[in-house]
Amino acid sequence: QVQLVESGGGLVQAGGSLRLSCEASGRTLRSYVTGWFRQAPGKERDFVAAINWNDNTYYADSVKGRFTVSRDNAKNTVYLQMNSLKPEDTAVYYCAAVPRSDYVYYSGTYYYKDSYDYWGQGTQVTVSS
Repeated sequence: QVQLVESGGGLVQAGGSLRLSCEASGRTLRSYVTGWFRQAPGKERDFVAAINWNDNTYYADSVKGRFTVSRDNAKNTVYLQMNSLKPEDTAVYYCAAVPRSDYVYYSGTYYYKDSYDYWGQGTQVTVSS
């Protein structure tokens, strides 16, 4: 079991930056795929970014070049650095994780939310125009 806790959300003006954190306990994220998803009111939960056990990173087209996902193994934390924020980035952001073993065994797909076993509670990001 792994527990995930997101933090770092808030209110920011368009063009600003925020850094979200996803701190894990119970297991090391070093051997997991960790993803970020977001959900705006009335919309589906969409993929944003992910990082795997080899530090390979993946991004949705809508955030490529603006967001950066990274991992600090010493702190067992995955970050989402968000720059050049736009009003359409407003959403609740969720951190999710799946162990490498499950990901490989079940042929997981990093952008598919059902590939992930564990989820945090979410953190609100609001970008004002």
